[in-house]
Amino acid sequence: MILPQWFFELNPIAQSLMGGLFTWGLTALGAALVFFTKKVNYTLLDSMMGFAAGVMIAASVWSLIIPSIDMAEAQGIISWLPAVIGFLTGGLFLRVCDHYLPHLHIGLPKDEAEGIPTKWRRSTLLVLAITLHNIPEGLAVGVLFGAAASGVDPTGTATVAAAIALALGIGIQNFPEGTAVSMPLRRDGMSVGKSFWYGQLSGVVEPVSAVIGAAAVIFVQPILPYALAFAAGAMIYVVIEELIPESQQHGNTDIATLGTMVGFSVMMVLDVALG
Repeated sequence: MILPQWFFELNPIAQSLMGGLFTWGLTALGAALVFFTKKVNYTLLDSMMGFAAGVMIAASVWSLIIPSIDMAEAQGIISWLPAVIGFLTGGLFLRVCDHYLPHLHIGLPKDEAEGIPTKWRRSTLLVLAITLHNIPEGLAVGVLFGAAASGVDPTGTATVAAAIALALGIGIQNFPEGTAVSMPLRRDGMSVGKSFWYGQLSGVVEPVSAVIGAAAVIFVQPILPYALAFAAGAMIYVVIEELIPESQQHGNTDIATLGTMVGFSVMMVLDVALG
């Protein structure tokens, strides 16, 4: 892992914060494309959204569920139990948030906004939609950094290198998400500056949730296998409920599906090679 030694000597909460800031930065970088064009290439965007879905699926399996099972087995717990409980709880948590938090999925008119009815602007609802599914991504990064520092993983699957690989993978897939927010806003007539602002704003929650995830597993170590699976369940919910449907709204089903497979492969390689 080509990183300065001082990073590995940092407090795990500081490592989580830096990981979250990195993923936020990639969101902002994707949103910055709005400075160069306001046209949306939907074939490219749909393939990138599919790519993001593949990254999240692979990260959920290799970085979160498998370590959860290994840790539970090492702790003398029924190996699959924390993974199942955490996974389903993560999905239910996102379902509740999805039901109550006002938000608007990309590509839909404002009258199809979900959650509690509100008069909030379309831009706010779009940002909230991306913010909602950035929460489990930040939690995943933080939980894995916390797991690496906890010393309760005798299997060695939760390492700082694995957490860095996860942050790298999530950062890569955040790039199209920033673009997916800023570009439609610019196309609808919003200024370049505001379009960028709202696009990057959706990623602010990631460093915050990363720190919360790391702190939770460091101070309450018995929840670690459950926390890993919880983050995985929340991410899979986002993939199935949002990313895959959005990637296929414009008739680019095949390219979006291939993008998902490429994203899965890239994250799998990152986790196995670096983790």
